This record gives sequence, C-alpha cells and structure tokens, in this order.
Amino acid sequence: MTSSSGVIDDAPLTSFHKKLTAYSSGGPLIDGYAIAMIGFTYASMGTAFEVSAADKGLIAAAALVGIFVGGALFGWVTDKVGRHAMYIIDLLALALFSVLTFWAGDVWQIVLLRFAIGVAIGADYPIATSLLAEYLPRRHRGKMLGATFVVWAVGATLAPIVAIACTAAFGDEAWRWMLASTAVFAIVTLLFRLGTPESPRWLLSKGRVQEADAAIRKVYGSGYSSADLGHEESAGRVSLGTLFRAPYRGRLIFVCLFWMCQVIPMLSIYSFSFDVLATVGLEGNGAEVFLAALFVLGGIPGLLLVDRIGRKALLIYSFAGIAVIWGMAGLVPGLPMMAIFVAICLFAFLSGSSNFLEVVVPNELFPTQVRATAVGIGTAASRIGAAIAVYLMPLLLAHGIAYVLLAGAAVSVVGLVVTLVWGEETAGRALHETSDGAESSAPATASGRPRLASTEPTL
Repeated sequence: MTSSSGVIDDAPLTSFHKKLTAYSSGGPLIDGYAIAMIGFTYASMGTAFEVSAADKGLIAAAALVGIFVGGALFGWVTDKVGRHAMYIIDLLALALFSVLTFWAGDVWQIVLLRFAIGVAIGADYPIATSLLAEYLPRRHRGKMLGATFVVWAVGATLAPIVAIACTAAFGDEAWRWMLASTAVFAIVTLLFRLGTPESPRWLLSKGRVQEADAAIRKVYGSGYSSADLGHEESAGRVSLGTLFRAPYRGRLIFVCLFWMCQVIPMLSIYSFSFDVLATVGLEGNGAEVFLAALFVLGGIPGLLLVDRIGRKALLIYSFAGIAVIWGMAGLVPGLPMMAIFVAICLFAFLSGSSNFLEVVVPNELFPTQVRATAVGIGTAASRIGAAIAVYLMPLLLAHGIAYVLLAGAAVSVVGLVVTLVWGEETAGRALHETSDGAESSAPATASGRPRLASTEPTL
C-alpha cells in the first residue's frame, strides 16, 4: 500500500494538507501586514509626538531585528520541544504585544513593542513551516509551502486597506488602531490552529514511536502507523553542530545569503512604500494597494512553475530579472517618473514569483532534528540584513530613487551569483532524500526535474 518513500511523501493531497497550509499561512500573513502597516502610521503618529526620520528608521527596523532574534532562538527551541506547542504559544505572544501598542506613549515604547512583535513573527517561520513541510507529500510540497509565503503579500495588501479605514474612522488616533489590529489576525489564526497534531517525523527523531503512531493515525486513519513513513531519521542521529559541518554548513550559508538578497529590497520597499511612491509623484493609498497586489499576482506563476522548472531555476530567473530592470532604471539619467514606477512594479511581480522559496528551500535541505533551527537561522540572517537596509533606506531616498534602485540591483546580482554557485535542486524528491547531505541522484525527466512517483497510495 505504501512506497519506499512512505505514506507522507507519496500521499495524495487531502483536506488535512490544505487546512494545515492555510493555518500555517497565518504567520507570513501577519508578517506582511505588520511590516507594510508601519509605513502608514507615521502621519497620524506625528500628531501624538515628534517622529524624526531616524525614528522612522528605528521603528521600521525594530520588528526586523525582533524577527532575527525570534528566528534564531525559537527555531532551536522548536527542534527541542516540538512544533505543536510553539505553534500556539507564539501567536498568544503576538496578540498580546500587538494590543499593548495601542497604549504606547512615545517612540521608544513603540520600538520595544515592535521588537517583541518581531520576535513572535520570527519564531513562527521555523515553527509553522517545519510542521507543514514534515506533513506535505513531495509532489505538492513546493507549491503548498510556497503558498504560505505568497500570503505574506496578501497581508501586505490588506495593510493599506485597513489603514484607509482607520484613518477615516479615527483621525489622529488612527496609528494606534493600525498597530493594534495585528492582534485580530493573530487571534483568528490561533483559534484555527488548535488541535493540530504534532509532526510524526519530529516525534520519531526523538524516539517517541507511540506518539508518532497516534499522530499518523489521526491524519491518515487507523490502518497506518509510523512504520508506514518509510525511511526516516533515527533518534539522536543529528546534532546542532551538524549545521556547521559539511555539507550542511555550505547549505546554511546559501540559505542565509539568498534569503537576505531577496528580502533586503522587498522589505525596504514595503517599509517605505508611501515615501518611495511619493518620489515618483504618486500619493495616496491606492498606489500602495496596487503595488502590494502585484506581489500576490507574481506568486501565481511562481507557484505553478516551482515544481516544474525547479527551485534553483526560479531563483535564477527572478534575481537576474530584478538586477537588469533596476540596474537599467537606476543608471539611465532623466528617466521619466512613470518608467521608474513601472520598474518598481516589475520588481514587485518578479519578487512575488520567487520570494516564497525562502520557506521552501531551507525546509528541504536539512534533517528533521535541526530543520527548524536551520529555518530560524535563515530567517534571522535575512532580517538582520534587512534591518540595516531599512534603517538606511531614508538616507538613500533623500539622495534620490536612483540610489535605491541601484542598491537593489547590486543585492540581486549577489543573490544571482550565490544561487548559481551554491544552489541545489530539491524539486520532486522525498524529504529524507533532499536533507541527507547529498545532491540528487534521482533520474531526471527531459526538463531536468527529478522523476516523480507514478502511483499514489489510497488513504
């Protein structure tokens, strides 16, 4: 009834997988919403107390530094204590800190609370994506994991819509409601996540066979047990130090660098979308909604292609496209403002077509025992780079939009080179095969993709 890869890797897509994907998407949605929302708060916040350009940079960077801490610390915690408990706890913290921002009385209170919110958001990336990756069938893993991160752009698209409503309803107090509104998404996601089973892969990695059996039966039925998982990592086989030895050390460096190169221009644009668009003569929230929607639209072809052309090719195409478009726009003197706006829009579309690989690739490249830790380290590295970039963004904008475009192009060139040199293809392979430290040995199709299983078990 099962293949050598096991019931999870070769299973058909079920309603359980779809629900788990939806519930795991809550964290990225909140991330996109919280990052994009901050740019709309400054106008009304300035009526409560003075907010300088440096203050704006600190407030925008605080959440990103928090994500750095949350990812680095709680990825490791998740590998130690399990996915399920952390899946709930981090959302409770996120809701609490979001509500507290409503009563902030000065810039430093906002900075500290945004940092705490960032910690909770950063924790959710390794928690939710590791749990999801460890349940998804290999034929659908790329697009389902990727779909969770496309939802990041959905959250960013919702931010200006909520900002418009809050501004109309609450006037000078609108910023308080904007910041506190993140709690609504956290509470709704929390309620949906209640009752989610623990990862049987993680349970087996800890030697908890009976609990793994129970988790498998809950999802696939009484006729299955952990024996149907096929090849799995044995308990105690992998330690934290494994991440810093070959071949995982090289994989970790690759993940950190490509992730950083994707998020630096993306988060810089999102955190200051209002100011960026103002430089090209577009004011009002409509342009921000349009720009955010392009990230979502870009995710559609990306999700359709990720299991067809592979992860590495998708990264190469998007990095190269952004580097060329932004490089040309930044170098051509006297370029019309509308042409610059088009370049920004094309970036949004290309970024949306591949930025979900930030949660796909690291979950596939590392073993169960350190998977969440690796995802957390990737999250942390990407956000510390983005925090520096966001802090410097107002200074670049002060010198002109061309400097922003050229900096983004240079970062994308680095991402392209890193992917060409160190990128590995993981499409169509079982999770234990992609994380075993060896390159793919699976037979390839004419398109170069690993050949998928021709049959699926009936569950």
